Amino acid sequence: MTQIQKLSELINSIQFIKKEIEDTTEIAALFSTDEHAENEINSNITKIQQELKELQGRSLFLAPEDSKKAILTIHPGAGGVESCDWAEILLRMYLKYFDRKGFKYYVLDLQPAEEAGIKDAVLEVSGTNAYGLLKAETGIHRLVRISPFDANKRRHTSFVAVFVYPEIDDVEVNIDLNELKIDTFRAGGHGGQGVNKISSAVRITHIPSGISATCQNERSQLQNKNNAMKILRARLFNFYKKEQDVKLQKLEDTKTAIAWGHQIRSYIFFPYQMVKDHRTDFETGDIQKVMNGDLDDFIYAYLLSKQKRARL
Repeated sequence: MTQIQKLSELINSIQFIKKEIEDTTEIAALFSTDEHAENEINSNITKIQQELKELQGRSLFLAPEDSKKAILTIHPGAGGVESCDWAEILLRMYLKYFDRKGFKYYVLDLQPAEEAGIKDAVLEVSGTNAYGLLKAETGIHRLVRISPFDANKRRHTSFVAVFVYPEIDDVEVNIDLNELKIDTFRAGGHGGQGVNKISSAVRITHIPSGISATCQNERSQLQNKNNAMKILRARLFNFYKKEQDVKLQKLEDTKTAIAWGHQIRSYIFFPYQMVKDHRTDFETGDIQKVMNGDLDDFIYAYLLSKQKRARL
């Protein structure tokens, strides 16, 4: 019913815009020499262009899972401490993007790294077409800069993997509890009060697929278990969905190559400043704007290119 409603609204919008184009064309034919009519025609054209742009945007989110909440994970790859710091910078960028979009988010798991940055982050994000938008961010993000951790001020390249899954209801993924391995352990941290004295952290592994989910952000073992199941369910849904489509590379397989040659986007801080998406060639020199969460141009460029490829 939700899908029918979306398509009905889309058809109504198309018919409305079609009527506006016909009316404007008729005015142009009847009053081609009237100066006042020319102003009205130009105003109508501007309005129609804006409506077409909005319509094109709406057409990008017709998949049933696009309107779902998103599970976003951030994991550093090659680059050591530099990559852990880069992961935290990306996390900050996404939080700013969520604020811009009015999205709500909840940190399911956040593991600080030993020296600097983070070694894992998992967030639940909700908002209009949260998954539909954020799925464009799945892939390897590459940073080039002068490392603040290098005493010789040399240029370093580091990589971080971002994966996005739709949040899946229980009924959509049938998980046999006998196929799960559940481990509990003490949650880590920087020490002192940051480390639990009881085994509250939970890791759940789906034995047939080998996919696992870990959560240690909450003090309650039950809450950590519930959050880990939420993450696991989303990962399994994505795993089986990709498995059914032989034309798409399995998302989980790309986790073995968080390094050079697999990046979807490069963020160059030095020797020049540029952010470039390698899937669409969309780029900008305003890196500060991007790091402050202005990602819509990149996201829509990718979604539009993907839509065009699907039509070929």
